[in-house]
Amino acid sequence: MPLRRLSIVAAALLVPALILGYLVATGERGLSSRRASSPFPPRDVPTNRMDPQGARELGWSSDGLDRVLDYLARLSADSFVLMTDGQTVASLGDLAVPYSIHSARKALLSAVVGQHVGDGPNEIPLDATLAELGIDDDPPPLTPLQRQATVLHLLKSMSGINHPAAAEGGLTADKERRLGDGENQPGTIWAYNNWDYNALTTIFERRTGVSVSEGFRAGIAEPVGMQDFTPESASYIVEPARSRHRAAMFRMSARDLARFGQLFLDRGVVDDRSIMPVSWVDRIAADYAETGIEGLRAGHGYLWWIPSRDTGLPEGSFCAWGLGQQTVFVIPAWSTVIIHQSDTTEFLKRWLTLQEEGMDGDAALERIVMDCRMEAGMNSAFCREHRFTTRREFNRLIGLIVDARG
Repeated sequence: MPLRRLSIVAAALLVPALILGYLVATGERGLSSRRASSPFPPRDVPTNRMDPQGARELGWSSDGLDRVLDYLARLSADSFVLMTDGQTVASLGDLAVPYSIHSARKALLSAVVGQHVGDGPNEIPLDATLAELGIDDDPPPLTPLQRQATVLHLLKSMSGINHPAAAEGGLTADKERRLGDGENQPGTIWAYNNWDYNALTTIFERRTGVSVSEGFRAGIAEPVGMQDFTPESASYIVEPARSRHRAAMFRMSARDLARFGQLFLDRGVVDDRSIMPVSWVDRIAADYAETGIEGLRAGHGYLWWIPSRDTGLPEGSFCAWGLGQQTVFVIPAWSTVIIHQSDTTEFLKRWLTLQEEGMDGDAALERIVMDCRMEAGMNSAFCREHRFTTRREFNRLIGLIVDARG
């Protein structure tokens, strides 16, 4: 039975209070704008679409795909691919260019952990407690009760541990509201919690004897035929004043992310060889916590998000998500994988510059969003190529994709 508890505002990495500020500044909730159109002109960005007959045979409307690609060209998307039955139905941008995937990194961490679950040497026992695994923190140390949290609790974001974490910046308000400043019984409260994911990184590396990067390269990137993953594709954020556990970050290309999504669509099988337990893939959409938010992040389990039915996506779908709408959608009912990426580099530079000039984070984000809505801003290079793709815009994109199905 799925654990159905509580709600969340999704967190971003490296950018203190960004998502909270974004929700405040834009006032966006749910999918109410699904039918809205974009005021931005289309960019000159390469797009490709399968021929109409081929698209229809795979369940897609040719006219609907045209509307999807037209809308994408009006966003700041840098790469997009829609793949059904292993065939590219539609794409935008250069699919070979790697971008930071921000919080979507957690689905990659889940994958390598899933490959090493077990009770043997160099394996990860899901029922083992932090105490049994020798996991603590500093500053401050964990309490004896907190150290009773298990690996499974970390994977399900239910450790109940409210401890500072690397790469969480100032995005702690929602976690603190849920967890408070005292102890919680492990397994009783769900909260989106970077501490859980970073401690899971430490556990993986101690138990397996390899880094997350090497585990991903050998266990996933090479078997599925990724073309752009290198040792430099993964890095760490280290904040010893907050926690001893590091955050493992990734830069990935759209075509490599598509192969990653296809692995889950194929339930862990590559060339008739199982490289991930089927049971691990099946857990994602079957054993999750309801977050209390309608839309694309209505549920959360094993570091993946579960969309609600009001999105139009079929039951059994799941997605990885990160700042700037970095997403990997796995939609088994449609035999489809969808990748969306946007380079957030220029946006983050402008956002941080405004803060250096005296604005707080929320005001700086509101300035960027609103400036790009003004007539002068809409045609600027920044707003056309680098602006922040909002949640409302992205929800509209998903609505167009749903409409294009059939």
